[in-house]
Amino acid sequence: MTNYFIVVCYDLPDDRRRTRLHTLLCNYGTPVQYSVFECVVDGRQLAELQRRVRGVIKPRLDHVRYYRLCAACRSQIESTRGEIETGGDDAAWVV
Repeated sequence: MTNYFIVVCYDLPDDRRRTRLHTLLCNYGTPVQYSVFECVVDGRQLAELQRRVRGVIKPRLDHVRYYRLCAACRSQIESTRGEIETGGDDAAWVV
């Protein structure tokens, strides 16, 4: 099964929902900033992640974005903190 590299970003005004979402995303990826996660997931895990996120957020109040990154884009990620670990070599999604 293909793995995807996904960056997930969120903006939730409610502290409780924001904490719940952060905790949920820790099960799927690595926080690179408080409201930004990098995840390497397969298609089933991505669908599960999105379903579980919908169970935490309030769509009219909260905003979650999923960005998929291709292998070429991943290889160009830069950070002021040094070396970047982005997982395997398969196609990727950023959430």
